[in-house]
Parts: sequence; structure tokens; C-alpha cells
Amino acid sequence: MRLGIRLLFAFFLINGIAAFFVLRVFMAEIKPSVREVMEDMMVDTANILAELASEDLGAGRLAGGSGQASPFAQNVRRYASRPVDAAIWGFSKQSLDYRIYVTDRDGRVLFDSENRAVGADYSQWRDVARTLRGEYGARSTREVDSDDTTGVMHVAAPIYVKGEIAGVLTVAKPTRTVQRFIDRAERKVFMGGLLLLALSAAVGVAVTLWMVWNVRRLRDYALSVQGPADGEHHDADAPPTAALAVPQVPGELGDLARAMDRMRARLEGRDYIEGYVRALTHELKSPVAAIRGAGELLQDELPAADRAEFATQVVQQSERLQRIIDRLLELSKLEQRHHAEGRAPVALQACAEAAIGQTRGRAAQRGITLALAGTGGSGPWEAELVTLALTNLLDNAIDFAPEGSTVQVALQGSTVAVQDTGPGVPDYALPRLGERFFTTARPGGERSGSGLGLAIVRRVMALHGGQMVVGNTAPGLRVALEFAHRAPHGLG
Repeated sequence: MRLGIRLLFAFFLINGIAAFFVLRVFMAEIKPSVREVMEDMMVDTANILAELASEDLGAGRLAGGSGQASPFAQNVRRYASRPVDAAIWGFSKQSLDYRIYVTDRDGRVLFDSENRAVGADYSQWRDVARTLRGEYGARSTREVDSDDTTGVMHVAAPIYVKGEIAGVLTVAKPTRTVQRFIDRAERKVFMGGLLLLALSAAVGVAVTLWMVWNVRRLRDYALSVQGPADGEHHDADAPPTAALAVPQVPGELGDLARAMDRMRARLEGRDYIEGYVRALTHELKSPVAAIRGAGELLQDELPAADRAEFATQVVQQSERLQRIIDRLLELSKLEQRHHAEGRAPVALQACAEAAIGQTRGRAAQRGITLALAGTGGSGPWEAELVTLALTNLLDNAIDFAPEGSTVQVALQGSTVAVQDTGPGVPDYALPRLGERFFTTARPGGERSGSGLGLAIVRRVMALHGGQMVVGNTAPGLRVALEFAHRAPHGLG
């Protein structure tokens, strides 16, 4: 199960359970709360009416039925017949629902606003019995036992005559008169709960998507920095400092991203060093073996010609070792840099002339002519690095050019190209030119190069935001350096 689905499931489960219990509590509390408020109001009403009825009860004017002309009874009956049309929070009230009855000290009904129970014995009813004992008397009775909507709430208050309880006045009100308020409140709570649940679900989805998006960014970052899979080609020219941007995520995920970046840097640096060591060990193996073999032979008695030959071999292989080490150090310095430091405009012609001046002696030893064509442009490049790249290109061209041939250096705008007339490079090897320690056979069949020269060239172009373009010209190989007009701000 995916992380997003798990988070959503957990959120909906927790949110659903919480919403269920909260709604249940609210729904369960609405009806009792409304009835408690109703009872509180009826207590006030009963006590006011009890005080008004005390004078008639003490004078004996409440005894009898509907024919009594008691002022209290008349007022109550006029109350029951009053027209009313009140709008209460959206509901219309068009009837007065209080039923009022009065009992004597024995619990016998003396007055009933509805004339239903005059003369009846109510002494056993809870509201009357408790009130006659000086306690709070109230009861709720259903007119139909199986129907909760037929309940009637009765609240009683004592009638005092000369300081003693002479009777009880009870106010009764059907609970159905407030049921519509209860139903509306329940609907509002229920709809509000559903809305809250929907909003919580939307927030949950948003938080989950945000979380999954950040986690996937971290996953993609981890996959992108783990290096090529088995069987894939690794670009040997990429330095360990050319790191991908760390995902900017907040909180603990941000800490995790930074920890992953530090781990990546350590692992990448270790891989970089291991790759260098393996390649360098392989590359140094041949000259070291040649030097050792020549040295062992020089320990024996040899003719002068052989001794001179083996001594020359020792010197040549030592020079080869020195070139490998020098170029490796130079490449290592370049790979630790992030950009070129070009400030003032640099002319490509001046760099090309400097490179030709440094390699002319070696070219002359092989009878090769170095020719410069064009003037080229100027740009914010680092002159020393441009000269270094051209020098390595010329050295490489001299190695492959036939004796007596010409190596052409052509300048055009921000591009400089070096062209030789050698055998060229097999097409399959063209994409790999510029990798550390990758080299092709020289015209004589030997592999005396290290591949570090073109690796330096590629790195110089990367620092300048340019590119090295290699192509066979039949005969020969053409290597073009295309510089960007503006130096890049940085790499990695």
C-alpha cells in the first residue's frame, strides 16, 4: 500500500471516529438541553402563578368547577383563549400551550384550565406529592406510552396561605411544542458536522498530497544521486562537487534532505577517489612495469647500444609517468572549481598563439607544422584555462598527425578548432573522448596516452559553459571548442 493511501486511510479513520463521537454527543445533548431550558422557564411561571392564586385559594373561591367566578380562574381562562401569532426564529407560534391546574392540600384538583380533572385525586402524582412535602415537584408523562412525542412536562409550585402550604399549582406543557426547535437544532448540528467532516477531509487530502509530494521529491533526489545503475555508462568527467540541488522542504523533511545531501557528498567523494585510484593504478601499471624491466636488465652486463636503449626507455617511461601525474593534478584542480574566473575580455587568438608557442618545439621534433588561421573573437573567459585546453588539443593532434603534416588551428567568432590529418577515431569511440584514462591507439599501434588531456579540455569547456565537439573529417580529426559569450555563474 502506498504512503499516500496509508496516510489518507489513517486520517479518515481518525477523523471519522472523532466526528462520529462528537456528533453523537451533540445530537444526544440537544433534546435534554432544550427540555432543561423549558423546565427552568416553567419553574418561574409556576411560582408566579402560585403567588397569584394564593389569595383565591385562601378565600375558598377556587373550589368548584367552571362556574366559579374566581379572578384567578377568569384570568387563566382568558389567557387560554387569547389569539397569538408569534414568529420565533423562523417558526410561527399560533397557540398557547400551558395547562394549569390547582390542587388543595389533600391533592384534589380544585381548578383545571382545560376542565379535564376537576375533583380528581392527584395526590399520588409526583409533582403534587413532592410539592406538598415541601420538595421540588416535577414529572414528565406520556399521553401515549409508546410515543415519546406525546410527553407532557409538569412543573409544580406550592401555594402558600398564611405561611403554610395550602395547595399546589402545576403548569403542564407538551414537549411536542418545542420538538420542532429540537429537530431544527439537530439538523443544523448534523449538517454542520457533515460540513466539518468534508472540510477536514479536504484538509487531510491537501496535507497528504503535500506530504507525498515532498517525500517523492526526496525519493527522486535520492534516486538521482545514487549514480548510474549496473550496466549504465558513467560520465568520468563529472566531478564530485557537481551536486544536484537539495529539495527545499520544511521541518523534519528538510533535515532529512540535508542529511541525505551530506551523505551523498561523502559517498560521491568516496566513489570519486576510488574511481581515480582504480584508473590511475591501471594507467601506471604499464610504465612502472617497463621501468622495472629495463632496470633489471641494466643490472646485467650489456653491450653499450643495448644499455643506451634501455636507459632511454627508462627516461621515456619516467616522462610518461610525470605527464600522467601532472595532468591528473591539473584535472583534479579543475574539477574542484565551479566556474571560470574570466573578468576582462580575452582574445582567442592570443590564447591560440600562446598554445602554439608551448607546443611548437615538440611538433618540430616530429616534423609537424602548426598553422593558425582566422582572428576569432573575445569574451569573458579565463585566458590561462583557454590556453591550457588548446595546448592539450595540440599535444593530442601532434601524437596522431603523420610526420611532415600540418595541424591547423582555425579561429572563428567564439569557436576555435584544431584539425589534424591523422587516422581519426572510430565512430564508436567518439562519444567517450574526454573521459579520464580513455584513449585510442596511436598510428603506430601503441597506447601511450592517458586520455587526461581531452578530459582537461572538456572540464575547461564545462567551466566556461561551452562544449567540445569532436568529429572525423577523413582524413583526420577535428575538435572544436565552442565558448559561450558569457561565462556561467557556476556549476552544480
